[in-house]
Amino acid sequence: MKRIVLALLAASFISAPAMAQNATQVSRAQNGANCPRCNLFQADFNNRTLKNKNFAGARLRQSDMGLGIFNGTSFAGGDLRDINGSAALFGRVNFSGANLTNANFVGAYLEHANFKGAILNGVNFSGAEMGSAIGLTQRQLDQTCGDEATELPRGLRIPVCVVH
Repeated sequence: MKRIVLALLAASFISAPAMAQNATQVSRAQNGANCPRCNLFQADFNNRTLKNKNFAGARLRQSDMGLGIFNGTSFAGGDLRDINGSAALFGRVNFSGANLTNANFVGAYLEHANFKGAILNGVNFSGAEMGSAIGLTQRQLDQTCGDEATELPRGLRIPVCVVH
């Protein structure tokens, strides 16, 4: 009987919907609070200035960070899948160990950003300024795309994005 109850409990957790954002944490973060390991799923940080903040380990999946200023902020180990970071400033940002799958960094400023160990599958870096980014490998960039305006560290190249 114990096994059946445990199996049912396990099944209910497996089929449970994804956790929604934490509205209190989102509001605090939007107003400039540090928020490491917070649940900021689909948060709107569009056109916000959040410099030198700590969002390490935070869940920012599908958040809108377009046109924002995040210089000096740590997103280390965070879930940043599917974020919109277009035309945003991410100078000296720490993305080490973060999951940036399918992120949009079109026209973003990423100088001195740390990408060591970051997952970059499907990231669009078209027009991004990242000539002084650190921790980038050719293997990471082979999973991304950019264009002729993408500025990369010396010796690295990026596949051209395919327009459908």
